[in-house]
Amino acid sequence: MELNAQTMELLQKLPTGNIADNNNGTPHQGVMDSGIKPLDPKSHMAGRAVTVQCYPGDNLALHQGIYAAKPGDILVLDCHGYTEAGHFGDIMALACMIRGIAGVVIDGSCRDAEDVKAIGLPLFVRGINPSGTVKASLGKVNVPIQCGHVTVRPGDLIVGDCDGVVVIPREQEDEVFEKARAKFEKEEHIVEMLKEGKTTLEIYGFDRLIEKLEAM
Repeated sequence: MELNAQTMELLQKLPTGNIADNNNGTPHQGVMDSGIKPLDPKSHMAGRAVTVQCYPGDNLALHQGIYAAKPGDILVLDCHGYTEAGHFGDIMALACMIRGIAGVVIDGSCRDAEDVKAIGLPLFVRGINPSGTVKASLGKVNVPIQCGHVTVRPGDLIVGDCDGVVVIPREQEDEVFEKARAKFEKEEHIVEMLKEGKTTLEIYGFDRLIEKLEAM
């Protein structure tokens, strides 16, 4: 799928829930575990993954990743869930913004949280910790990694919002995108029906289901 302006505009509107509901065939529907959350709940991002396998407590690999990514990419960093050091901070966030990186996901931690939010980079992390890191280990760039207990491969489509992060395998993205868009449009219609006075029981047929269960 080509990530042109029209596609990106719609991806920015699609809730991750709509995507996850139609991302079947992937473990956990491609949803990173609930520990991976946006630093700023207003964040929304979409783009292709540039992956980096990092050594916990060492952020040299994160610097490698920033300059391996292209504008519009999302940097996905596997720090093995280590949250006892701040792998990513405001200087790196600014570097990402200058590079045109669309967002960053870290299975690990960051620091300088308020400054990163002020910079405006969508950042999804497992934790926040002010402790420093070392620069002693090279990372592996653009290899399959685990992030939030989900496999992420280079080029997979990443979407994140206030609810979390979903990974769409590249070979499934056209089908998932079309199904998610259809559900989004259906839910817009449901919103209108609710405003007209209909109930969720009527709309979804739950009233008939309840009658059936009560009769059992």
